[in-house]
Amino acid sequence: MQRIAEVSRKTSETDVYVKLNIDGSGLSKIDTRIGFFDHMLTLFSRHALIDIEVVSAGDLNVDTHHTIEDTGIVIGQAISKALGSKESIARYGTAFVPMDEALAMVSLDLSSRPFLHFEADFPSEKIGDMDTEMVEEFFRALSVHGGITLHIKLIHGKNNHHIAEAIFKAFGQALRKACEIDDRIKGVLSTKGTL
Repeated sequence: MQRIAEVSRKTSETDVYVKLNIDGSGLSKIDTRIGFFDHMLTLFSRHALIDIEVVSAGDLNVDTHHTIEDTGIVIGQAISKALGSKESIARYGTAFVPMDEALAMVSLDLSSRPFLHFEADFPSEKIGDMDTEMVEEFFRALSVHGGITLHIKLIHGKNNHHIAEAIFKAFGQALRKACEIDDRIKGVLSTKGTL
């Protein structure tokens, strides 16, 4: 069973295309025209071992908000589509990732019940050309449209770059664990019989 999805979304503000393979090797081709965001999505792909292609064109003359949020929407939709019925997946994943002085924890459930708890403060408003507040907005959009219960907590950290990097890497690691196939799981990992 190939866990591959391709999703596009076009609005008056953005045009986003995502193709991903859950069972990849971490190859990525990212172009959102937001350098630091591209870097974070590349890290996510590598640590999740998901092959992903992302092309986003948005109204960057306004700011980065629409581009980043809509990219989160489409990546979430693609993850959900690629996972399909979610049969035999581990469902849960948790990861702690250190990045120099920063330490982040991400715990998630591929539950089809979207929820985001985000607990991380950034010392400044920007990292390169990306507003730091958009880290939370990206993960909110992804969790809602991916049907993911997602908890993100910065344990400690001072450097903006390191904080964001620890979070995106931890998300990738946690998602990889949750997507793993376990042949002992018949159907889905739920007493309800569905996710």
